[in-house]
Amino acid sequence: MKSKQLFPIIFLLLFTVQLIAQQDSLSVDNSRPIQPISESKDFEKEKDYKPYNALAPAKAAFYSAILPGLGQIYNGRIWKVPIVYAAIGIPVYLYIDNNKQYDRYRTAYKQRLAGKEDEFAGNISDEGLRNAQELYQRNKELSLLFAVGLYALNIIDANVDAHLQQFNVNEDLSFKPNYKLDEFTGKSNYGFSLNYKF
Repeated sequence: MKSKQLFPIIFLLLFTVQLIAQQDSLSVDNSRPIQPISESKDFEKEKDYKPYNALAPAKAAFYSAILPGLGQIYNGRIWKVPIVYAAIGIPVYLYIDNNKQYDRYRTAYKQRLAGKEDEFAGNISDEGLRNAQELYQRNKELSLLFAVGLYALNIIDANVDAHLQQFNVNEDLSFKPNYKLDEFTGKSNYGFSLNYKF
């Protein structure tokens, strides 16, 4: 009988201690002077995005069009510059190499038609020389197409990156998943929360 009477008393004491602890944690410290919001440093820290600049995407695209990688530097993405130069440089190198090989086989074919001795005499037939010319011509055109395409992609990347840097991603407006555990039943509640602060 005593244990049944003791249980509500212990529960009441624990509940009272918990309420007192919560009340103390919510108390306000009046020792600091209150600053207006405009002068507060915390307010400046909350603003984690750049102010909107309508010309930033156009400038970034223009800089990348003049010199590949310059738009990425303008956006502050210096790590992309080696990727841009590798992406454009490899097709340019392949274009130059395929052009040399095309000229080599074309010169040999012309010499053979003129009745002169060429470097492939006895190794490659006339048909083989014509096929090699067509192969290197096709590879040369594809390399040029890839170089131009990657140059355009460099411009697009700088433009889109400048647009996305100005996109407001702070927590004033957010739509995120919500998970809450019901302490009484032990069941999980899932859902989405839409938060808007102003």
